Amino acid sequence: MARIEPLSAKEFPKEMRAALAALRPANPRHTPLPTTDRPKAMHVLGAMAHHPELAQAYFTFNGHLLLGTTLSERHRELLIMRVAAVRKCGYEWAQHLFVARDAGLTDEEIGRIAYGPEAPFWSPLEAAMLQAVDELIEPGAISESTWQVLAAELDTRQLLDLIFTVGGYDILARMFSSLGLTIDDDIAALMARYGELFG
Repeated sequence: MARIEPLSAKEFPKEMRAALAALRPANPRHTPLPTTDRPKAMHVLGAMAHHPELAQAYFTFNGHLLLGTTLSERHRELLIMRVAAVRKCGYEWAQHLFVARDAGLTDEEIGRIAYGPEAPFWSPLEAAMLQAVDELIEPGAISESTWQVLAAELDTRQLLDLIFTVGGYDILARMFSSLGLTIDDDIAALMARYGELFG
């Protein structure tokens, strides 16, 4: 049982409408994520609905990470999925499995994310991005050698977006684990149809 029981959509306070709208930045660089045949994340939203002011602040940040980032969608999802793997956060992994596939990552590449930067076939940049996730989580800073590889291909805004993407999804993984949130029922149903959706 979750430590904070998620509210159902009909129980959301009226302030959650403004909070949810914050997920759409004013000037997005990327198209909105598909919603048909995709997880609704109702347990996350339901937990956050207990604190609409916090929800609006985080969703403003998260809206940038998803749609306003200067990183490519592929690289954004590479980072998020690696956070989920390192944090052993099944909720985050399952939620973003669909987003990562939409962003162009293949099932084989998604599987390799769990093995990390040492897995074969990553480009030097993508291996460094995975390494950066590991280093940001522990010991807490990107090493000089990893930074040099990243900085050779990413501009300043992209480097900052990388750091904040890892941090933003690390805190979300910590929330999932701390609250004991279970994976939404719709994710299980969608996983059963995964091959049909993406085959």
